Amino acid sequence: MSPRPRQLVLDLPARPALGREAFYITPSNALALAQIDAWPDWPEGRMAVTGPTGSGKTHLTHVWAARARARILQARDLARTDPLDIPADAALAVEDADTLPRARDGRGAEEVLFHLCNRLRTGGGTLLVTGRNAPARWGLRLPDLASRLGVAGVARLEPPDDELLSAVLLKLFADRQVEVSPDLVDYLLPRMERSFSGAKALVGELDRAALSRKRQITPRLAAEVLKRQDGSSGNAPGTAH
Repeated sequence: MSPRPRQLVLDLPARPALGREAFYITPSNALALAQIDAWPDWPEGRMAVTGPTGSGKTHLTHVWAARARARILQARDLARTDPLDIPADAALAVEDADTLPRARDGRGAEEVLFHLCNRLRTGGGTLLVTGRNAPARWGLRLPDLASRLGVAGVARLEPPDDELLSAVLLKLFADRQVEVSPDLVDYLLPRMERSFSGAKALVGELDRAALSRKRQITPRLAAEVLKRQDGSSGNAPGTAH
């Protein structure tokens, strides 16, 4: 009888699930989702999705884009975009639009976005932009663009509550094809950084630690990783860095 082959363990890149079925609804994001679901009846046909880094802005954008059959552009690509290449009646999302004032070619990118605002408005199209704060706080250099985006609705993703953070942890592990017990999540919640970006970093470090040590991800392993994180950051667990 031939020996049973050993399973090959690979540190594969995570494949995030960005569909609506993976968007877990709690009080911290329910209002933002409702505002997105009000499409196409947005103020002036525009909406800004805001929230801290890693808060789910990209996920919510993809949820809307799937429904609206929208094209998604990155703000860094705007300066190389011809507004005439976008149909006037299109649905368009621009991610990280709050970075434009700090970009090397930000002035040119702002002008492109301004022309897109006008083109979509007159043609019956729709525009969604994302950023950490509302457009009024972006410091846009083009007053006309600031005026156009200032009338957009704002769908704010709030900091995660326990229910949402638990779901995010489970989703991040699932994206890496890693099964974990509810006990592990219960252990992590009061000890980890309370942010989506912190959850993503922690899950990645736990996965790498488990692979390198050929161990399952347990509360004991999590304690080791959290202690190492705390020692390297100089912050107490549970605080935002």
